[in-house]
Amino acid sequence: MTNAKLQKTDEVLKAVQKTLTAEGKDLRTLLYRDILFNALKCQRDELDILDLKLINRALAELRHAASVFKPYRRFRKVSIFGSAREPKGSPYYELAVRFAHRLVEKGFMVITGAASGIMQAGIEGAGLRNSFGVNILLPFEKGLAKIIRDDPKVVRFKYFFTRKIFFVMEADAVTLFPGGFGTHDEGFEVLTLLQTGKAPLMPVVLMELPGENYWETWDRFIRRQLLARGFISAEDLSFYKIVRSPEEAVNYITSYYSTYHSLRQVRDKLVIRLEKELKDAHVRKLNDMFQDLVESGKIFKTRAFPEEKDEPNLRSRPRIAFAYNRKSAGRLNEMILTINKLGRSF
Repeated sequence: MTNAKLQKTDEVLKAVQKTLTAEGKDLRTLLYRDILFNALKCQRDELDILDLKLINRALAELRHAASVFKPYRRFRKVSIFGSAREPKGSPYYELAVRFAHRLVEKGFMVITGAASGIMQAGIEGAGLRNSFGVNILLPFEKGLAKIIRDDPKVVRFKYFFTRKIFFVMEADAVTLFPGGFGTHDEGFEVLTLLQTGKAPLMPVVLMELPGENYWETWDRFIRRQLLARGFISAEDLSFYKIVRSPEEAVNYITSYYSTYHSLRQVRDKLVIRLEKELKDAHVRKLNDMFQDLVESGKIFKTRAFPEEKDEPNLRSRPRIAFAYNRKSAGRLNEMILTINKLGRSF
């Protein structure tokens, strides 16, 4: 082993020892220890080489992607999905360009797969400064779009599952243009995460050109098969909206955050942070309309809870809270849509 490698190994060992012997019990230190312990448990369990390769690569991809997105967490972002086969200059390509441009005008950044078609159109419309690329390594694809190839905000993934995490975790909205299996896979993944409460609620926009019925046909299948057979509930239809222009899409996304800001579970209370305070009459109306979501007590106004001190930039925002029974994320989404409607009334 060379002197340089010996020095590097010595530095790593010192860092490990420092982490394991640290006296602090803050959450960050505890998580560092858990990551190290889980790595050692791989050796204890004598996992197969293939298992070790997967775990190692997945952790490396997650760490790198998180480091890329971290400086931009204060900006809202929209994930854009659609066919990689859509040719440059086609009506849908140009629609995606205009849509991404309008998003940036409203202060959003965009996340695409950084390849051709709709993904390249999204980057072109948003510009490099406002674009992230979460690319997947595929043997039959040409790779990264030339426009974003050398940008530091590009992350290359080997695994679809690690890539999907960041498409959803970093997004405040999702837009789907017409596409193939991959587009539908991403769309159903997002809808499943929203329905099961595994992702923060956000608007999902299905974009199609006026006079076309790509998403209309999809919606009929959802209603006539999934809904009619009881596989989903009527309120789950609130998770998505079909739109036919960049203006309609951007207006819907911005309106979703016009009064609603974000939510967080604090002990037995669901806390909904707001852009502006609701009137007492509006809170009473929410209690009348959404009592089925309340486990006990009522929906009430509140200040920031002590547990929210780790988000100091949100502490001054007005809030409502209630004991959420977690029975229907679809109904909770309907509540957020109602909150925004009430907020527009004053």
